[in-house]
Amino acid sequence: MSTILVTGGSGFIGGALAAALKTAGHDVVCIGRHKPVADVGFVKGDFTAFEDLIRLDGWRFDAAVHLAAVTGGCSERDGILVNVEGSRTLMRYLLDRGCRKLVMASSIAAVGFQSVRFRPVALPVTEEHPCLDRDGYGFSKFLMEQVTRYYARQHDDLDVLNLRLASIYDEARPGAFYQPRPVHAWALGAATQMSRKECVRLLILAVASPRRPGCRVMNAVAPRVYAARPVPELLCAWYPELSLDLSFYERPGQEMASLFDASRVREAFGFVAEA
Repeated sequence: MSTILVTGGSGFIGGALAAALKTAGHDVVCIGRHKPVADVGFVKGDFTAFEDLIRLDGWRFDAAVHLAAVTGGCSERDGILVNVEGSRTLMRYLLDRGCRKLVMASSIAAVGFQSVRFRPVALPVTEEHPCLDRDGYGFSKFLMEQVTRYYARQHDDLDVLNLRLASIYDEARPGAFYQPRPVHAWALGAATQMSRKECVRLLILAVASPRRPGCRVMNAVAPRVYAARPVPELLCAWYPELSLDLSFYERPGQEMASLFDASRVREAFGFVAEA
């Protein structure tokens, strides 16, 4: 049994994760402004404030899953203060107290597809795709990942996993599959979705995996696009002015493959999201 800290434990993903970790036999503690529904340890506080974090001093954490954040649509200022500096404060607290496994919720939006001016460099989008964000949210997630790289250079025994989560939906109420239309804000995110159940399964696999020192970034997406039509039709509707290489999606059986390369999570954890 491990002792695991979860931030955002009262949220859509965090609540389900806290309950699942407890069911699996872990000692779970959440920090946040609201008490989680799951019957787990709880400290009322803000993960961005060191004076609140010290209320966790009574536990020794084997791992932490950091889900709390300001999300898309936030101001540039809030994104930097919470997602970057707040996450740095949390990581510094945990590292100073010996925690050496961090699972960080990043986002596929780190590449910057929020803007209608976004144009992908290559497809499927890999983790090496540059950050082309213009609105602040994706940039804040990209910078958070850079902070984790900085700390991994400081601590040779630190295992930090940045999972770039897809858009997450409630499997009890799935939305309609995306239909081709002209490019719009968050277009790639609308067509790249994964259920909360599968997201929680991946987070548990990540936190329970053997510690491997270093910093990793992984696209955490389903293997298939969340759309009603093949990917080439989506891309032609979004980017009619571009001469994109669509050969990957023109191979037999690849027509509905994800817009993001999910090979790293498959290789690391044997994870392939179910429909």
